[in-house]
Amino acid sequence: MTATTPLPLARTCPFAPVPEHVRLRQEEPVARVTLPSGSQVWAITRHEDVRAMLASPHFSANRTRPGIPHMSVAQTHSAPGTPLITVDGAEHLRQRRDVTGEFTLKRITGLEVRLQQIVDDRIDALLAGPRPADFVETLALPVPSLAICELLGVPYAEHDFFQERTGEMLRRTATREEQGTAMTELITYLDELMARKEREPGDDLLTRLLDRTGDRKTSAGFGVLLLVAGHETTANMISLGTMMLLENPESLQALREDPAKTPGAVEEMLRYFTVGEYAVVRVAVEDTEIGGTVIRAGEGAIALCNTANRDPDAFDAPNQFDITRDARAHLGFGYGPRSCPGQNLARAELRIVFDTLLRRVPGLRLAQPVDNLSFKEDGVVYGLHELPVTW
Repeated sequence: MTATTPLPLARTCPFAPVPEHVRLRQEEPVARVTLPSGSQVWAITRHEDVRAMLASPHFSANRTRPGIPHMSVAQTHSAPGTPLITVDGAEHLRQRRDVTGEFTLKRITGLEVRLQQIVDDRIDALLAGPRPADFVETLALPVPSLAICELLGVPYAEHDFFQERTGEMLRRTATREEQGTAMTELITYLDELMARKEREPGDDLLTRLLDRTGDRKTSAGFGVLLLVAGHETTANMISLGTMMLLENPESLQALREDPAKTPGAVEEMLRYFTVGEYAVVRVAVEDTEIGGTVIRAGEGAIALCNTANRDPDAFDAPNQFDITRDARAHLGFGYGPRSCPGQNLARAELRIVFDTLLRRVPGLRLAQPVDNLSFKEDGVVYGLHELPVTW
């Protein structure tokens, strides 16, 4: 079959999936597509089919395995030995257990007082600063960055360093050298931090990982993954969710009047935007049928989760933003044994941000029309570069 669709493609509307992705879901839900490297892989676009692939033991997520899709030539660079993303099966489950205990609902509930303090401090900074303000810089990015730094035991004073390296690692247009340098510098930084924790243990996740694994290199690898994943995706969801509420005054007012609706609204935001459109990739380890199409061993597949989350077979009126719907079956955190281990933390951060923001800044509004905003079309994770607001 000849590939007719190149990936990646940019969204033409900030509130909608890529039109070509929608066409594939309707006409060819398991379709052959071409990546920037020239390799051909399968794009999976229906909700049911994505779940089937992510739950199947016949697909590997090992980023070093031949055939795994990479969204740019540069992203074929991978850190050897990085935990979780270079193993499958029983070894993946073993490594995952080293971190999942840190993100249980009970543990995250115990962190909510501190999360509330972080959010209040950032809103204080927002209100004390000039108007208009960049909501991304002032609140959306600092909140999850501060939270993950405290959880891991990473000095927040060094946030510019790791945020810049994260940006390079997630930018699809970065060169192999740029991404490789960013990864190497971040791993070196975490390795040096782990060496300090060997000498001076702290009450933090990285110290506990070091105790469990007994391996500084492995613990530093976990630190890279958790640091990158622990702030970038949540920051984008905070800014996108805020933009969406400010553009939907009825939904905003409903949440202000009844904060009990906020958890459901968070799930709807995660469904509606699904910031990791190109992040979920697999390679078949044996011939497997998905959606009526046989994907052969060694062939790569990419789950277009944002498109799948707009599947009318999974959600009624999927293109409507509806905070009253039950959106919990969304794929915003993936699905199956590799679903995001930090999703409880992300949900708590989002809920606390929106509840507090609506209570404390009732006059918040966009300082520019949505058409003037700059979106992250060049990254693996979708979001806003800036969000000018006033009040």
